[in-house]
Amino acid sequence: MSESRAVILGCAGKSLTQDEVRFYRGEQPWGFILFARNIGEPAEIADLVASMRDCVGRQDAPIFIDQEGGRVQRLRPPIAPNYPSGSALGALYHSDRKGGLRAAWLMARLQAFDLSRFGINVDCLPVLDAPIEGASDVIGTRAYGKDPETVTALGRASAEGLMAGGVLPVMKHIPGHGRAFADSHHELPKVDAPIDELRRDFAPFKGLRDLPMAMTAHVVYSAIDPTAPATTSHKVVSEVVRGEIGFDGLLISDDTSMKALSGDFPDKAAAILAAGCDIVLHCNGVMEEMRGIVSRTVPLVGKSLERANRALTYVTGRDAAVEADIRNEFASYFEAVA
Repeated sequence: MSESRAVILGCAGKSLTQDEVRFYRGEQPWGFILFARNIGEPAEIADLVASMRDCVGRQDAPIFIDQEGGRVQRLRPPIAPNYPSGSALGALYHSDRKGGLRAAWLMARLQAFDLSRFGINVDCLPVLDAPIEGASDVIGTRAYGKDPETVTALGRASAEGLMAGGVLPVMKHIPGHGRAFADSHHELPKVDAPIDELRRDFAPFKGLRDLPMAMTAHVVYSAIDPTAPATTSHKVVSEVVRGEIGFDGLLISDDTSMKALSGDFPDKAAAILAAGCDIVLHCNGVMEEMRGIVSRTVPLVGKSLERANRALTYVTGRDAAVEADIRNEFASYFEAVA
């Protein structure tokens, strides 16, 4: 079997083209990511996931998706219910702590049912960002709350619900996107808060540092590195993510096609790996961009390979929960809209 390349890639549509099949077979990405454009009928989703794995010859190849609930949810009715946002879970938690934690676990367990029936085995959840007043709404209602304690508690419950259902969690956006006043999809945010304030944002990631995977923030933290965003900052990765936060799991960049990162795609990929990230993420499925990305990525080796292999061992099966029972219990807290 060929070595996997340190990259996660998207595809253009609801099924793979022959060009994509040849490309993935030749380049051997470690994993794939699905977006709304890739979601067709249920059988089409399952076939797409299976064909991605066939291309790389690994039945355990991770297939990622952003299925948070609220406004970031790739599977929608009738394939999966609409789920409440992170902030709705946070509001319940503030009025009923035990109920809020249970609802967060139940919702993630239901999302694991929704994803695993198609072979999707990684959800980019929990969102551990804690927005401050006036911050960009790129996080907004996706956040469980504005205080680290709420974010940590509900993030833990959500991660455990996913893993109970056989789906791996990815915490994001390390070391914290909550102070950004710009949307990193469109421009590079710069946070000028002093380090003592930033430590408040680090707290949820520190509390969940045992999780298998994390996704970086395309944000400059001037108190740590005044020029490079976390994704391409060796200082942020080594001193904060690996150092102060103590995360030793698989570190994945946020999407390289977001406008926050400067340079062409080969340069972006090289800078991400040079900073100490383990995996480069490219989401939009544009072939020319993907070719640029893989031209500067490398095979997964050494510590990065160890982390990737370890991540896949976090979940070896799923609990014996009955889906109908979980849905009924969740409905006692929230009525998911079918």
